[in-house]
Amino acid sequence: MRMRVMVLFGGRSGEHEVSIDSAASVMDALDRDKYEVVPVAITREGRWLPGVAPAQLAAGEGTPEEVSPATGIEAADPAGLALAAVGRARTDPRGVDVVVPVLHGTYGEDGTVQGLLELARVPYVGAGVAGSAVGMDKVLMKTVLAGHGMPQARFRSCLRRDWEENAASVIRTVEGELGYPCFVKPANLGSSVGVSKVRSREELVPAMDLACRYDRKIVVEEFVDGREMEVAVLGNDDPAASLPGEVVPLSAFYDYEAKYSEGLARLEIPARLPPETVDRLRELAVRVFKALDCAGLARVDFFVRGDEVLVNEINTMPGFTRQSM
Repeated sequence: MRMRVMVLFGGRSGEHEVSIDSAASVMDALDRDKYEVVPVAITREGRWLPGVAPAQLAAGEGTPEEVSPATGIEAADPAGLALAAVGRARTDPRGVDVVVPVLHGTYGEDGTVQGLLELARVPYVGAGVAGSAVGMDKVLMKTVLAGHGMPQARFRSCLRRDWEENAASVIRTVEGELGYPCFVKPANLGSSVGVSKVRSREELVPAMDLACRYDRKIVVEEFVDGREMEVAVLGNDDPAASLPGEVVPLSAFYDYEAKYSEGLARLEIPARLPPETVDRLRELAVRVFKALDCAGLARVDFFVRGDEVLVNEINTMPGFTRQSM
């Protein structure tokens, strides 16, 4: 008997399109002789649409009627549809053996969907609630990793309220402790959404304003003039790390467009590095994975600056698009 696999994708985050592309790749890779795939799309508004494929969601098809005939729940009630979809996974005579939440960013990769699945006692792929939540929040992640002695770039964080009420103080902190250039990022988004490279005070102000539109928590990081490496980690209590790959951006920095457009970055797999640097990257990737209590899979991103290796971030549900590592 084939295993029934529910693939969740789309979602309410700024990485909605990336999730659709990732889900299409995941579904294409699943062997239909072994797996029965049950797609469940999530619209930008949070509506759950069982049976809607990635291409349909991308094309705007599969919009529910006012009342879903499958559940009797109003389409305007996203929470009801979410609970109904997961509930059917529990009560359908055929059942659902496992859920693959191919969701990137908020409302999917941040522990929210994982919590729903835990409550429903439905098995799923990837990090649990805590690992997903901490891995999504760059400030919490960096704080936890610092507590574990991980080497990282210097950073500072603030709240939207801090910026709105005392921008001058935030500017002084950035200029005094980090300097220019630096990167301004929303704490809870991935795929470089809302991220700006800042070279001066004149650029810092609009960059902070942009990041504040996406999140109430902002992180500012020092610029690291180094090579960008990515390492996959697979497993649970005894995880294993892949050989590192290198991202070679062909633009100013590896932003959203460069990540998901053809020809704007080159991937070198495996990266050309000294053996001792490869070993260091793999060791740190596993340590990061364990420090955040991750499970299943993750991708850990690094900077390599000369002989120095710095942890950048972890992705608890990395992208699976054609442009992804």
